Amino acid sequence: QVQLVESGGGLVQAGGSLRLSCAASGRTFTIYTMGWFRLAPGKEREFVAAIFWSDGTAHYSDSVKGRFTISRDNAKNTVYLQMNSLKPEDTAVYYCAASPRIRPTTYYYGSTYAYWGQGTQVTVSS
Repeated sequence: QVQLVESGGGLVQAGGSLRLSCAASGRTFTIYTMGWFRLAPGKEREFVAAIFWSDGTAHYSDSVKGRFTISRDNAKNTVYLQMNSLKPEDTAVYYCAASPRIRPTTYYYGSTYAYWGQGTQVTVSS
């Protein structure tokens, strides 16, 4: 099993920045892809970003491209989401997810991921 713990959420004004962290523990050697998703009230879960553990290849949703950056620290088994130029519509609970699949083309599907964190709230005020 793999356990994921997110941190770094909070309240920020529009235009501000936050950095989310997701620390993985347990059978981390089974993880090949990690992603961030978000869930806002009244909306469906949305893909935000994904990274392939082997070479750091990153993918982003169009809504965050150019503003968010996903990165990883292999030694710490931790993935980060640097969020800049935040907008009120970025308000959501952000979830970290991990997958044993190697470079999946379906990195934007929640069903690709086997493990999920508990989520961290991000609130952007206008």
